[in-house]
Amino acid sequence: MTAELFGPELNDDGVTFRLWAPAAKRVDLVLDTAMPMTVRDGWFRLEVPAAKPGTRYQFRIDDELLIPDPASRFQPNDVHGASEVIDQRYDWKATSWKGRPWQETVLYELHVGTFTPEGTYRAVIDKLDHLTATGITAIELMPLADFPGRWNWGYDGVLPFAPDSIYGGPDDLKALIDAAHERGLMVFLDVVYNHFGPEGNYLHRIAPQFFSEQQTPWGVAIDYTRPEVRSFAIENAIYWLRDYRFDGLRLDAVHAIATAGTPHLLHDLSAAAGTLAEQTGRQIHLVLENDDNCAALLDPSEIVPRGRYRSQWNDDYHHAWHVLLTGEQQGYYKDYDNPGERIARSLAGGFVYQGEPSSHRGGQPRGEPSGHLPPLAFVNFLQNHDQIGNRAKGERLSTLVPTAALEAALAILLLSPSPPLIFMGDEWGATDPFPFFCDFDGELADAVRNGRKAEFAEAYAQSSDDIPDPLAESTTIRATLDWTALSQSESAKRLSLTQTLLRTRKEHIVPILPEIARGGDARFDDGVLYVTWAAGRKRLYLLANISDRERPRPAGLDRWDGSIWGGSPAAHLDPYSVFVAVGAR
Repeated sequence: MTAELFGPELNDDGVTFRLWAPAAKRVDLVLDTAMPMTVRDGWFRLEVPAAKPGTRYQFRIDDELLIPDPASRFQPNDVHGASEVIDQRYDWKATSWKGRPWQETVLYELHVGTFTPEGTYRAVIDKLDHLTATGITAIELMPLADFPGRWNWGYDGVLPFAPDSIYGGPDDLKALIDAAHERGLMVFLDVVYNHFGPEGNYLHRIAPQFFSEQQTPWGVAIDYTRPEVRSFAIENAIYWLRDYRFDGLRLDAVHAIATAGTPHLLHDLSAAAGTLAEQTGRQIHLVLENDDNCAALLDPSEIVPRGRYRSQWNDDYHHAWHVLLTGEQQGYYKDYDNPGERIARSLAGGFVYQGEPSSHRGGQPRGEPSGHLPPLAFVNFLQNHDQIGNRAKGERLSTLVPTAALEAALAILLLSPSPPLIFMGDEWGATDPFPFFCDFDGELADAVRNGRKAEFAEAYAQSSDDIPDPLAESTTIRATLDWTALSQSESAKRLSLTQTLLRTRKEHIVPILPEIARGGDARFDDGVLYVTWAAGRKRLYLLANISDRERPRPAGLDRWDGSIWGGSPAAHLDPYSVFVAVGAR
């Protein structure tokens, strides 16, 4: 870690402003007037006694370029405007909150801007009682780092310390987190350390050392071999966990961190979070998205998993289910033929790809053995923002799949041991699409439009009229949840099912999860899925007919007692029927 810290520092005598700009010859701090900053080892510094919370400032680089603070805590006027000094002190109400154990996690992913018609942090508070009544225990916010324009998924952020002003101010975000904690809800934040967005990033000009010569799918890679750059990311993670009291972070696409350094950035970031957890007595949970399926990074059993991570988003689980439910096999879905067998493997052992060659990746081996890990190491889901929005029209499964099949998949998701994640609105079977959207101008806007057309060329060739323009405001409006749908009988029925499933999970599944020390045993035959997990002196059983035809009950089942869902299976299993039991071993 570097001796200096990024961003402004409030003290009794004003504010100390700092900027790491090794490529700059001169930097002036611009308030009402411009003031020259002193420099040492690439760090520009200035103490300003008159500065205070609310002071707005910029940096002028070499008398030619005016920029915001790359570590700005707030940008009232978007990514090119002045930064604002923020007093991070807050009158927290949930002062006794220390978090929840990982086994209780039921994640609910939401996009603040489209979760409600208002699209604000404060508006989310009004829906928290709905989430707790549903059985949700944790909300996961898509990235908030300041992005250019009026709407964005969040993955084009360029100022990682500044929660985007379009949703409200820093105190509004803290009020949301505080209100969630008062209701027993954990709050996670999606953070992006693999790239910066394409507009509003001035680091290339003032600190090209931030970047290596390697590439990511979104541009040049961030160089975490540099101590200052590594500190920037780790400080950012701790900032969200400490100053905003997030209960955990979801790290986006860590396989795309191309210049990770030694030790790997992920190790040092986790270790720093572990130190914070120990110092505060809080339960802090870090979750990965990692296409490489690195089982060695995961350890949900440690109270403070130093250098490791609680869990990983399990794309394999989703992909196998998507192929089974929709029959689609284009793109990465071509790796998931025989989807029933793939689902069984994932339920029993985590990853589907544990070192096998992936045809989608040119025959290269993918993943590591994961059956030794407990199911708590894998966050499973049927949908998330990516898997909906990465379709040309952003359709949800609720518009693609028969109700009976989707409800069976939902029951298996919520009653199997892995922490489940559902996307906003899926608790009532929302049909609102969630297409990709952003707000760029000029050549960058054209590049996004053309890129989407190239990615979904077949869809555009077949039907381009109803494919939403990612730059149009109407697309963001189209993605906004319609809460009036809850008054419809079918939505109410699905919500009731979700509530009952999550209540069953809380009462019967969660208590035995700490006893499930490793993966289970599974088999799939002729449409019938059968999985068991050892849980101390008990065993969790799951039996399901995931086909559209009646199937005979498999011979040689273990004793079926202690049914918690579906009753006792008959000699013949109805289509899309699910049975779950907790019995003695």
